[in-house]
Amino acid sequence: MLRRLLAVVAIASLAGAALAQDAAWNDIVAKAKGQTVNFNAWGGDEKTNAFLQWVDGQVRRRYGVTVHHVKLKDTAEAVTRVVAEKAAGRDTGGTVDLIWINGPNFLALKQQGLLYGPFTQRLPAYAKVDVTGIRSNVVDFTIPVDGMESPWRRAQIVFVYDGKRVREPPRSVPELLAYAQKNPGRLTHPSVRNFLGSTFLKQALYELAPDPSVLQKPATDESFAAVTAPLWAWYDRLRPALWRKGEQFPDNGPAQRQLLNDGEIDVMISFNPAEAAVSIDAGLLPDSVRTVVFTRGTIGNTSFVAIPYNAANKEGAMVVADFLLEPATQAHAQDIRQMGNFSVLDFGKLTPAERKRFADLPKSPALPTNAELGATLLEPHPSWMTRLASEWEKRYTR
Repeated sequence: MLRRLLAVVAIASLAGAALAQDAAWNDIVAKAKGQTVNFNAWGGDEKTNAFLQWVDGQVRRRYGVTVHHVKLKDTAEAVTRVVAEKAAGRDTGGTVDLIWINGPNFLALKQQGLLYGPFTQRLPAYAKVDVTGIRSNVVDFTIPVDGMESPWRRAQIVFVYDGKRVREPPRSVPELLAYAQKNPGRLTHPSVRNFLGSTFLKQALYELAPDPSVLQKPATDESFAAVTAPLWAWYDRLRPALWRKGEQFPDNGPAQRQLLNDGEIDVMISFNPAEAAVSIDAGLLPDSVRTVVFTRGTIGNTSFVAIPYNAANKEGAMVVADFLLEPATQAHAQDIRQMGNFSVLDFGKLTPAERKRFADLPKSPALPTNAELGATLLEPHPSWMTRLASEWEKRYTR
């Protein structure tokens, strides 16, 4: 009798908590109506830009919330703006409502107490996020998220190659060097000033470092010099064999993709496992391109959205963050006719109808399966990326 009574009390308590959460969310939605969310996000990819336009249309109709995409060349632009507003004493009515962010930029804002939250537990759709199987959903470049940013898309390094020109694509960092030396000028990477270029260096560092586990700790002067020595020795040999002898680099991923499409290079690095399939569908790459992942695994991370502490439209920002996590939205984003982004959700938490949305998505021979993606290597501590880019500039920029 006592057990039954306790069970009834527990159920009633859970039901009460759910009702309270629903009421709190309904209050957020009501306050969000009529707000314009200044969503600061990288604007260098047409597919992503089109997706955010679609998001704007959806949340306008459903919630009366407008999404204004503030297109950035670098996320640091938005971080600098928030920092400047703090310095000017603008603690309310900030100009940045939502930021597509991760890694060093998230760390910078978190350390300075310039983020709103924690807020993820207030989002209904967050309940279906995979917080155990996908560690990068809760740990961002070794930094605990602590509910201060909400995941919305996964990324993992892959290499896209033209199967007409490359029979056996390189599957490791040493093989990449061997291919470049055998085929001078047929490889490159984006500028190290771009995140994809610096990630190219991090991927190489993972394979070449004597003990990769040290990358999960902050870099020090001593550890950086010792751990990166093999990387610079490798890159000194690679650079002369790169496109234009390593004297010039494409500005970003899309510029690198154009070189592959034009036949100037054979292999490109991408942070989107669906890059090849999406680009074929959009006519941006030939249908002969395929995808390969290095044997020992590649770096993967999660893209997040965060709300600055002084955002003028926090409720609208939370509505947008929640919409990005809805299974229907995640499936739309994973469609190779859209962005081809791999989902951050736990499929075991989805309903049969929600899982069917993903199962029914278009297939492509250029699209790797989850099994083919292999091991996902966690991002190193942000200090490694910052130091790598700086050291590369010193060594190779004249």
